[in-house]
This record gives sequence, structure tokens and C-alpha cells, in this order.
Amino acid sequence: MIAPTVPGRPVVEVVDLSAEYRTRRGVVRALDRVSLAVAPGELLAIVGESGSGKSTLSQALGRMLPRACHLVSGSVTVLGRDVAALGASEIRTLRRESLGFIPQDPIGSLDPTMRIGRQLVLALKPLGKACDPATLIALMESVKIVDPERALGLFPHEISGGMAQRVSIAMAMAREPEILIADEPTGSLDAQVREEILELIVRLTRASGATLIWVSHDLGAVRRWCERVVVMYRGRIVEDGPTDQVLIDPEHEYTRTLLAALPTTSSIPHIASALADDGKEPV
Repeated sequence: MIAPTVPGRPVVEVVDLSAEYRTRRGVVRALDRVSLAVAPGELLAIVGESGSGKSTLSQALGRMLPRACHLVSGSVTVLGRDVAALGASEIRTLRRESLGFIPQDPIGSLDPTMRIGRQLVLALKPLGKACDPATLIALMESVKIVDPERALGLFPHEISGGMAQRVSIAMAMAREPEILIADEPTGSLDAQVREEILELIVRLTRASGATLIWVSHDLGAVRRWCERVVVMYRGRIVEDGPTDQVLIDPEHEYTRTLLAALPTTSSIPHIASALADDGKEPV
């Protein structure tokens, strides 16, 4: 079993972490002496362009790096455990009992040969969770799936991308993780569904008291939902702080470049004003 989290102690600590991809064209540095601490219950966004290292960092937390990627130096501690020092069974226990993952491609993450209900049962049973029809229906209802009984009998190719992502959220949250890692969870969804999914993730995370680590390139959504933002560039963290402070008054040139690329006339300040005007607050 994973030791319970000590109040106030970081649930994630990354210290001077460096990682490299070894390719036919040579070595590519994916992470360059990255250090990061994440507090219990924090809603943290990691942002940056493609290739900035944000996904590599999130994968390192669960020791799920691709085979081509190798850690060069540094350490990753999750819930007080040195991830690199864990044996095969211990890392599986950590992933199963304490970490939840929401993928970028929800359809691809589901078994195409198996009905949704069966996949939920297989996810819950090893944890000793109830797997009866009433429990499965309640789980589907918790992620706002209409006609849950019908949905449980469908195959992945028979559901929409938005429903598939709701199923993946249900599977992740049913584990009651202490840390939820969402890697571009709405990248393949249209704008309306994207907002609904993000609101669902944040609501469920806050209700459970879990820590959310959300990898994203959507600065407007990050401003809407997250308390703290980390900006990555070329494998390094170049800015880290409260979301409003970083996105409205950035210190690093790269952050300013990201903001300038937003499809608005004046970037984040207008987003902030719009949110204030409509009276909405993060859930």
C-alpha cells in the first residue's frame, strides 16, 4: 500500500530532472534540470508548445516514459516514494491506487473489442470496488452521460469522442486517485464539448480533494480553471507562479510569445475581463 500523504507535504517533488530521447539523428534533450513541487489539492497547469517537455514531465511522474526516452539525472518523488527506486509491483500499485490518468486520445485508450461496461468492471475489480450494474450506472451518471444503461453496452467505436473522454474520466476517478494527470484531455474535442469536459474534470477533482496536474497548450482554459501555471520551453521551466500573475504580467519572453499567439486582440487581459464580466467563478 502507498503511505498516506502528510498534510502540507508536496505530493510530487521533481529535483534537477534531465531526460533525453536517443534517436537515429542523435540525442535530444527533453528535460533539462527541471525542478517542481506540487502541493496536495493543487490545480496545476503545465503549458508550452509541442516539444517543450511538458508531456515528458507528466509521463515521468508515473514512470511511463517511452522506451526511447532515458533519465539522465535527478529524481522524482510521488507521495513520498522515489519513483525510480520502486520495483515493478510497487510502481504498478502506485499507478493503480494513487494515480489517475486522463489521455489525450480517449478512443485510442479504450479496448476496441470490449464493451464499455466490461472495461469499467475490469478497471474496478482489482481495486475491490463494487461492479454491479447499479454502481456502473451511477458512475456513468457522475460524468453526465445520458442514457448510461445504453452506453454501458456500446463498443468504443459506437460512441463520440466526448463520451469516450467522459468514460475515461469515470475510469480514472473511480480509482479515487490522490493525483490526477490529464495530458491534453480535450485536444481532439470541439469547443463546446471541451469546456464541458474541463469543467467536469475540475469539479470531480475538487470534490475528491485530489491534486490535478493538467498538461495543456490552451492558455485561456488554463486561466479559467487553474490556480497555478508552469511554463516550459526547450525542456526547462521558464516561469512558475499564480496563473493570473504569470498570464497577465509574464516575466519571460517565451511566455509573452505564447500570449501574443492567442486568437484575441489583446490576449489574456481580455480573457480575464470577460470572465469577470460574466460573473463566473471556477467550480
